[in-house]
Amino acid sequence: MPEPVTTHFRACHLCEAICGLEIKTRGEQIVSIKGDKKDPVSHGFICPKATAIADIHTDPDRLRQPVKKINGQWEQISWSEAIELTAIKLVETQQQYGANAVGFYAGNPGVHNYGNITHGPQLRRAVQTRNNFSATSLDQLPHHLAAYSMYGHQFFLPIPDIDHTDLMVIFGGNPIASNGSMMTMPNAPKRIKALQQRGGKLIVVDPRRTETAEVADQHLFVRPGSDAFVLMAIINTLFEEELTDTAHLSEHMEGMTDLREAASVFDCELAAQRSGMSVAQIKGLARQLAGTDKAVCYGRMGVSVQEFGAVCQWAIQAINILIGALDKRGGALLTSPVFAYVRQGARAVGHFNRFQSRVSGLPEFAGELPAACMAEEILTPGEGQIRAMVTIAGNPVISSVNAGELDTAFDALDFYVAIDFYINSTTRHADVILPPTGPLEHDHFDIAFLRLAVHNSARYNAEIFSPEKSAQHDWQIFNALSERICELKGQPFRPLPAPDIVVDMGIQEDVYGYAENPQTALTLEKIKQYPHGMDLGPLKPGITARICRENGKINLAPHFYLEDLPRLLNASSELDSGQLLLIGRRHVRSNNSWMHNYHRLVKGKPRWQLMMHPDDLADRQIKDASEVTIKSRVGEVTTTVVATDEVMRGVVSLPHGWGHQKQGVRLHIASQQQGVNCNELTDDKLLDQLSGNAALNGVPVTVSAA
Repeated sequence: MPEPVTTHFRACHLCEAICGLEIKTRGEQIVSIKGDKKDPVSHGFICPKATAIADIHTDPDRLRQPVKKINGQWEQISWSEAIELTAIKLVETQQQYGANAVGFYAGNPGVHNYGNITHGPQLRRAVQTRNNFSATSLDQLPHHLAAYSMYGHQFFLPIPDIDHTDLMVIFGGNPIASNGSMMTMPNAPKRIKALQQRGGKLIVVDPRRTETAEVADQHLFVRPGSDAFVLMAIINTLFEEELTDTAHLSEHMEGMTDLREAASVFDCELAAQRSGMSVAQIKGLARQLAGTDKAVCYGRMGVSVQEFGAVCQWAIQAINILIGALDKRGGALLTSPVFAYVRQGARAVGHFNRFQSRVSGLPEFAGELPAACMAEEILTPGEGQIRAMVTIAGNPVISSVNAGELDTAFDALDFYVAIDFYINSTTRHADVILPPTGPLEHDHFDIAFLRLAVHNSARYNAEIFSPEKSAQHDWQIFNALSERICELKGQPFRPLPAPDIVVDMGIQEDVYGYAENPQTALTLEKIKQYPHGMDLGPLKPGITARICRENGKINLAPHFYLEDLPRLLNASSELDSGQLLLIGRRHVRSNNSWMHNYHRLVKGKPRWQLMMHPDDLADRQIKDASEVTIKSRVGEVTTTVVATDEVMRGVVSLPHGWGHQKQGVRLHIASQQQGVNCNELTDDKLLDQLSGNAALNGVPVTVSAA
């Protein structure tokens, strides 16, 4: 008799949409993966990435036991040896060179694993170094800085109420490809169509006619890196034409006069000159946003990862406040998650610029330094030089700026341990790799993205497959390694219980718990009774009672944004002869550098080529579909170019996350792909000087026939 088929319900962990899945298994085999029609947010929708979860589980390249490099070769070792060796090396490094001689880098996949979030800080506390880095400063740091400085908490992140808005203006975002980013929005195509069917409108401002721009009611090309001029000009227009509507927030705001004065020098003529948009287009955006009862402005990667990303995200928050969108249905609302609910007195509020990086003096945020300075902190001699590294689910040699220098830096380390289950472009440099269990081998509760969702819900998932007896979950690795480090240092250590216990305690202490609702209190056990997820209802107003600043007021004009505006005004828009501006792009089958070792996600038409406008090709006498060399200040790559008017003149687009061909990489499928690493072109000195966030868009390059 064949084994029976078992049905499991699970969140997809491969992007921010966290769609609900129905996974059928027979024994150790995955029979099918479909959308869970009863999921309260995704309603059965999935994108192509979900099916790749089966590929991850069975991937022969995935490490399942610790390995150590001996004479350049990988050898499997026991967990006890791996933990002991790693702890001794990290402690010895600090004893010889100081606490900051050890560095940390946490990659994007870690935020999709709740054991990583609950227990990862244990290891950082045990090591105690200032040299902490993560993918945050290659991505959404400007969002957190605006949330912290304006509202008092780094996760005070108002979300567009897409299901009820009548006008959505998107700067540099592509939710058709991402299904929302810093805005968990499964089935973006259907939600956008519903917006338009109820008479609403979508406007996209982007240097590329993205998948989202294709379905928008209006698409406006904008010069990469100039969005801050447009956003500040919108604010100026709102004041000049008396279009503001802040009555419902008037008692909860400060800094209005300072904001008005700061925006006064950014007229639409200046913005048009710098952005390539027209005065009429910019004024039209301001008037439509102000004149639509339920309107919201949203900006994502295109405006975050540029030289003025911090100003952009501050300006977007200010626009939503000025048009009356903040804390209104159809505008921008705060989520109400069951765990880590943001309100007055909440923990982990964040802090900014308490210390700076050793070499370039870049500011920390919430205890992390910008990833853009990681290579120089490893390669520059002197007190505090990083000599040992810990990476957690990261591949910065693909994902971070000036990848060539970073590759050199990781090769120069005295010791490097990776908590990862792949040997990728970065971890190939490691001395020890500690692989955690795979995603279907542990339980799951999404901490991060339930806090960013367009609809409130809660969902717990049990493991689907039992891990091998010798396997270790990530939280167990963190506990064991932290405990041994503390023993060697003579420090006290108390291991945390399993993540489900930590989360359950957090839920019971929070607004859904016994202290607030003794009659209807939620626990993790109650949430487990809803295998499809618990529907907690639409986003609701109520932000003013949750502002986390001491005086209970929104700060419209934090001083460091005002102080950064002269840098914006003085920024040169001139390029050297023949230079173009490089931007990235997202595809629905991809998410950063960790989606390319699965056949289902790389099959089909190649999508790694350079996009270039036909007129720019003609100017350089380059033929469509030919090989070209792209050069920046820090590096060069050679790839295939395709002619398309999808990008505006003067702009080229190369997708992120490719280029897995380096010697020693053990990603069989990814290594066969022809794409190149665009971060061999991005510049570690081209960044947002205010926040330290990397500028991955708007990089000056030249393109020539190869």
